[in-house]
Amino acid sequence: MNGYMGFVGVTTSGSSIMKIFPEWARILQLPTDRLTGHDLPLGASREQYRELVTRIRDDKNHRGALVTTHKMDLYQAAHDLFDEIDEFGRLCGEISSISKRDGRLIGHAKDPITAGLALEEFLPPGHFKETGAHVICLGAGGAGTALSWYLAGHTDAPEKIICTDTSPVRLQHLADVHTRGQLPAGLFEYRLIEGPADTARVMAEAPAGSLVVNASGLGKDRPGSPVPDGVDFPQEAIVWEFNYRGSLEFLAQAREQAERRQLTVIDGWRYFIHGWSQVIAEVFDVELTDQLLDQLSEAAASAR
Repeated sequence: MNGYMGFVGVTTSGSSIMKIFPEWARILQLPTDRLTGHDLPLGASREQYRELVTRIRDDKNHRGALVTTHKMDLYQAAHDLFDEIDEFGRLCGEISSISKRDGRLIGHAKDPITAGLALEEFLPPGHFKETGAHVICLGAGGAGTALSWYLAGHTDAPEKIICTDTSPVRLQHLADVHTRGQLPAGLFEYRLIEGPADTARVMAEAPAGSLVVNASGLGKDRPGSPVPDGVDFPQEAIVWEFNYRGSLEFLAQAREQAERRQLTVIDGWRYFIHGWSQVIAEVFDVELTDQLLDQLSEAAASAR
């Protein structure tokens, strides 16, 4: 088989995709079953990002890559090395998919598609209109930006999306993205988290049935949870942990409260499946059908 695909992350060897990819390559009839991890530390330097993107661009055997964790930093450091970046990537300043077409290096931000596909699998039709529930997005990075973008355009959009972060810079960046995208200004609230009491207040104010999402990265590449211990989730909340591996403290908190608070708890496995399949389809120019996606999901189940 010819060439290989890359995976840009922090601890790529721990991902289930390393076991799954060869079987997916067989199902999708890809020209290679080789997946190579490119590990970069959190807070990697501009030079590290530029060296990696240049290496991917110049290696004719490197077909492209999925980018996780580093999406926004990679864009900031190396977006000028790309021949084309899609609209959402430019608006949000992030790259989650690197591919090549006719010698041109192309960057995509696939997260709104990925988040939407995963969300629609568990969100009841008409949920927000029927319940008046809000969305609490814990984290204003790439994943939180994508989810808020998707929900803003949803036919059943919530009346309020509360976006929280410990960084005023990330919150401002998110607000700027929403403004550039001309999303409804009154839809969003931006809450700076300076201590546990701030998150506790956000959770206490949320209506029953609200969607609470861990988009902070905590519990995967770094231990911890954005929700302080002892803080209750909203009654009957839908709690979505974007991660499927790691220390997963947020997921454990939700599961511990699930019966008492009548929670619906979703982990990040299907988000993972959609995220990878979308990027693989882009890198290898494959059309994903529902039947193929079912085959990929079934093949991945044994690695969970």
